[in-house]
Amino acid sequence: MNKRVEEILNKQIEAEAVSSQLYLAMASWAESSGINGTADFLYLHSDEEREHMLKLVRFVNERGGRAIIPSLNIPEQDFESLTNVFTLLLEHEIKVTNMINEIVFVCLEEKDYSTHNFMQWFVAEQLEEEALARNILDKLKMIGNDKAGLYLFDRDLETLQNADPNGAQA
Repeated sequence: MNKRVEEILNKQIEAEAVSSQLYLAMASWAESSGINGTADFLYLHSDEEREHMLKLVRFVNERGGRAIIPSLNIPEQDFESLTNVFTLLLEHEIKVTNMINEIVFVCLEEKDYSTHNFMQWFVAEQLEEEALARNILDKLKMIGNDKAGLYLFDRDLETLQNADPNGAQA
């Protein structure tokens, strides 16, 4: 595996691990605040980020590189509000998107078309992640500090997390 590509993929492995831990901390805050729908949503997204990390780890190792498993700093633990949580989440996703774009750029510079092809899944995933975060943030901005609206928002997130892809409730 090209060393420059291996190095930047290892940075992405760390970024995905950081994402997982950040969303886990957000989920814990939400759960301890009684916002269980949001907690479920964030727990699920923490798991997804870990899956992204594992996908990268396996790819690097299968290509003859060496995936480095990073140590992590403790993520932020306290948040002002749901709007604060999802603002931070969107900012973080934008940062991750920029990192993914940089990997794609390096792959093209190094003529590593296999890794470039592999990274297209992450490019598409980031489009979805940013759109979801923006959509949620738009809803929270509409609700403002209305407690009934926040209750319904949280309940809707909980229903969304428990829904079967075919529309049946779990």
